[in-house]
Amino acid sequence: MADNDTQQNGGETQQQFAVQKIYTKDISFESPNSPAIFSEQLQPQINLELNTNGKAIGEEVYEVVLALTVTVKHEEKTACLIEVQQSGIFTIKGFNRDDLSRMLGSFCPEMLFPYAREVVSDIATRGGFPQLLLAPVNFEALYARHLADQQQAETDSASQ
Repeated sequence: MADNDTQQNGGETQQQFAVQKIYTKDISFESPNSPAIFSEQLQPQINLELNTNGKAIGEEVYEVVLALTVTVKHEEKTACLIEVQQSGIFTIKGFNRDDLSRMLGSFCPEMLFPYAREVVSDIATRGGFPQLLLAPVNFEALYARHLADQQQAETDSASQ
């Protein structure tokens, strides 16, 4: 369990971050073209889709879900499709709204990614495919892009 407390001067709220639990919420594996796909010399094209969602589940307690969809194709055929929802329950208190949003949208998913990456690799191997190691993801950059897209959408709707 990670814990980060910061006592601030003047009796302000104490900041706290703690991991309560990390768990796999949902797993799905499909290999629609097996067993024929195993007799082919695979030259896989891998597509990774990421989605994160954070929500309050109690007072200062949040669930963050990192959803990954990995599609492995050979030519036009789907070799396998892996969907994983890796989740965590976090205590987060004493942070301002922007910092809380950043923690739920970037910091927590970054903590969950190695677990999801391991699940994807394990499922691919159990499905008869070579080990599938996903490249690291820069969640801070993804979060910054999300904020920029959100601001652009707000600007566009205000100008209409």
